[in-house]
Amino acid sequence: MSQQTQVLPEERSPQITLEVADTQLSIGDLNDLCDATEAAITDGGGFGWVNVPERTVLESFWQGVIAMPARDLYLVRLDGVISGSAQLKRPPRNNEAQAFSAHLRSFFIAPWARQYGLAQKLLHFIEEQARQGDIEVINLDIRETQTAAIRMYENAGYVQISTHPYYAKVNGKIIPGRAYYKHLA
Repeated sequence: MSQQTQVLPEERSPQITLEVADTQLSIGDLNDLCDATEAAITDGGGFGWVNVPERTVLESFWQGVIAMPARDLYLVRLDGVISGSAQLKRPPRNNEAQAFSAHLRSFFIAPWARQYGLAQKLLHFIEEQARQGDIEVINLDIRETQTAAIRMYENAGYVQISTHPYYAKVNGKIIPGRAYYKHLA
């Protein structure tokens, strides 16, 4: 009996790109972002939506985020395709007392891109950008059911400051939440 050995091409590492979104998303980027959002919502990704909204609603949502001056939209790409995002929301200008802090919102990675460490890379990128923008503290809140995200935040040095027993309602069930902060200095 003879054996054949097949030489497979070397596994290539995926290309990972992190960026702050410009003032306008291209049609391709908007489609990628909506596709990734739909996948995350379907998977229970939990950044507000429980059910996938109509595509026009998603498109309007993301275009609105880009238009808000107090929000920065961070994107992560896997081989050129947007596969996740997060927002950093700064206080309004009249809130000088809290101008040193920001709130991390709507953080997600599409399920098909979760095995590459993108969430940790995106979080680190956001923290570095925040430091450069004179942000000293990042706050966030999250559903208790988001155990992988909670583990990531805690491993990255986020400190839990409270729990909220009535944080969210998903499919008629009340879900508790947690609040965290990280001092960046």
